[in-house]
Amino acid sequence: MKPNISSFNNAAQVERLIDKYFAYIKGKYHIEQKPVKNSKDNAETIEQKVWDREPEPATLSGLALALGFSSRQEFYTYVQHGPFSQAVKQGVLRVEACYEAHLHQNATGAMFALKNMGWNEKHDPSPNTEAGKPLKVKIFNSGPPPAGSEKEVKL
Repeated sequence: MKPNISSFNNAAQVERLIDKYFAYIKGKYHIEQKPVKNSKDNAETIEQKVWDREPEPATLSGLALALGFSSRQEFYTYVQHGPFSQAVKQGVLRVEACYEAHLHQNATGAMFALKNMGWNEKHDPSPNTEAGKPLKVKIFNSGPPPAGSEKEVKL
């Protein structure tokens, strides 16, 4: 049964649901003993992780569904004005942290997601420059003037 957002009683309850979502997306596995290849009589075994449910990436939509929201708009409205929005904002930040960590694996998808979360590629001016101050450029002529066409070029 999905939780109903109108039934949130306190921030701790919201935090538990968020923790439960992040635990769920880690997937579920069990350990099996497998025989080692090329061993005599299959006497040697090794432990092998076998996935019952594969891990999933963290997503804002997945977090919204886990908290019981019916739409992204409802979720984003709650993030801005809900009584326990601080707890939900921390969940959103955890999702963003997952995307940020994936920048090291596949930059394209993670960069797209981060841009949609408000990040940008603009470089801040260095502290030694004065923004808005006009830059004066003085051009010095050195050597002969450039040729106007190929016919004016002498070799």
